Amino acid sequence: MITAHILATGDEIRTGTLVDSNTAWLAEKLEEAGVRVTLHCTVGDDIQDIAAALKDMGDKADIGLITGGLGPTSDDLTARAAAVAGQTELEENLEARAHVQGFFQRIGRDMPESNLKQAQLPAGSTLIPNPLGTAPGFFLPVNRCVCFFLPGVPGEMKRMFDDSVLPAIREEFSHSLDHRLVRPISTFGLTESGAADILEPVAPDCPGVIFGYRTSFPIIQIKLYASGSDRAEAEHQLQAAAERIRPLLGAHIFSENQETMAEVVGQLMREKGASLALAESCTGGLISHLITSVSGSSDYFHFGAVTYDNISKVELIGVSSQTLERSGAVSEETALEMAQGVRETANATYGLATTGIAGPGGGTEDKPPGMVCIGLAGPQSAAARTFNFRFRSRSRNIQLFAMTGLDWLRRTLMELH
Repeated sequence: MITAHILATGDEIRTGTLVDSNTAWLAEKLEEAGVRVTLHCTVGDDIQDIAAALKDMGDKADIGLITGGLGPTSDDLTARAAAVAGQTELEENLEARAHVQGFFQRIGRDMPESNLKQAQLPAGSTLIPNPLGTAPGFFLPVNRCVCFFLPGVPGEMKRMFDDSVLPAIREEFSHSLDHRLVRPISTFGLTESGAADILEPVAPDCPGVIFGYRTSFPIIQIKLYASGSDRAEAEHQLQAAAERIRPLLGAHIFSENQETMAEVVGQLMREKGASLALAESCTGGLISHLITSVSGSSDYFHFGAVTYDNISKVELIGVSSQTLERSGAVSEETALEMAQGVRETANATYGLATTGIAGPGGGTEDKPPGMVCIGLAGPQSAAARTFNFRFRSRSRNIQLFAMTGLDWLRRTLMELH
């Protein structure tokens, strides 16, 4: 098994000022490529500390991934530390110099003299192109380990890994890498423990497959892993496991291709030639934001109104003042009229509405924080439902309200019950 260490550098990461998302992303990508990640490490902006971590990596791992410290400022020390660990010297790399100068020429700005520091790379290293920024990466052997040095900016790092690092790893270790495959299954409406209770009893029926659970609130993603030297066999094991668990998870599954709920809803809208309008109170425009975060959503999204107070509900989307007086703003009756009103106002196929109490205050015994009424009006029927979540966190309740509305719309479009 080929092993890897991942090293993140920088005082901001060491002190917790900046969250290190790069390491998690790289670890997942390496594992999917058949490389076993055995260590994550973080060090600050200190040449000796970085060099010591690199030397340890050189003794214990086949592959090293190092992020951060390739910029033009005085605290960018990774290239110097790499030279120390690799027992070599820094020298000007002409290809790196041309890259840095070319970047500033492309954006039409004068290059600060300090950026030439980024052309100083360890002797014997090989440049890794950076299509998005000024900092070229490089790779350099340290003892038995092939070390890849990448900038800390996530977008630049990811592009360079995909374009250059991963192909190099596959070429260098082509005869030693296992095929490690993953099948993600995204669900909504289950807790992580609830999903595990459903699936763990059938795990013995899925030989060669490991079940993993990942929470990205309020989504639970089940990840099925299979690995081995025979790719076809691993793919067969994953397919068999997915077929085994689909009936158990049922309509809770909304994607097996990493799509968001909003992307799935958008695809269904396009397939049916349908359109959508939204009236949001307690979700404050979050559903509109999720919908319009999807490229091309103008094909099916007509209109969104944040009707937070009663006057806007009446004047903008036609909710009856008598309904508000009789049932209150947070009620199924109001949610239904909101959905019907916004559908008519926007001349849309579907109208979706939310009204509730996100908390933590503002509730009553009958209508506690975490209660939401959702209305959905369509060409065939219109209805409203009440959901109670009762999280103490306002933001979590709002996220759940929005996702519950989208999920109800998804199930309606798919004719699920």
